[in-house]
Amino acid sequence: MADDRLPPVSAMVMNDIFHPLGLALSKLRQDRILDEARHTADPVHLTRVLGTGTAAETAMKHIHTARPELRSALWRQPPRVRFRSGS
Repeated sequence: MADDRLPPVSAMVMNDIFHPLGLALSKLRQDRILDEARHTADPVHLTRVLGTGTAAETAMKHIHTARPELRSALWRQPPRVRFRSGS
């Protein structure tokens, strides 16, 4: 949990720490997302953890990536069929 008494850490500071180790911040975020998704199948929880801009559909994609065994036919959307006009 974040400590509100401390200032936020900048991306520059994080890059200075992790770049020498060969780790990109985007990869760390992806790993954090997938790790959280491995521990929960709750898209609402993931949406809260990942931030306000994350949609439930995106959270479900993360869950299915981390735990493909949870994917069921009920969650799949049928393929879209395009109809041609005319003959």
